[in-house]
Amino acid sequence: MADSNEKVVIVWSSADRDVALSMVMMYTLRSKQRGLWEEVTFVVWGPSARLLAQDAELQEYVREMMREGIVLEACVACADMHGVTEELRRLNIDVKPMGVPLTEYLKEGRHVLTF
Repeated sequence: MADSNEKVVIVWSSADRDVALSMVMMYTLRSKQRGLWEEVTFVVWGPSARLLAQDAELQEYVREMMREGIVLEACVACADMHGVTEELRRLNIDVKPMGVPLTEYLKEGRHVLTF
C-alpha cells in the first residue's frame, strides 16, 4: 500500500469544459500513466457531474482513467441535484456520499488538488 506522500485526490467541481480538457483530465490521466503518483483518486463533485454526463469526450477520458487504475468517485448529492446519478453510474463511477471519504483522505495526509 502506498504511503500518503504517493497518493493524490483530484476533486473536480468546475463546469468549465476548457479547464476540464486542458488541465484536469490531462493531468489526472498523465500523472498516473507516468508514475508521478502511485495512487490517484478522481472525485466528480458539483456541476462537473452534469458536464461529464453530457460530454462524450470527457466520458472517454474517464474510461481511460479507469483502464489506468485511477479510482473514480462522485458525490451522490451533487449528482442527484443535477439529475445525472444514473448516467454517472453507467460510466462505472462510484456515486456515493463524499463528505466522509474526503475528510478521511485529508486526515490520512493525501495530497488534495481541487479544480
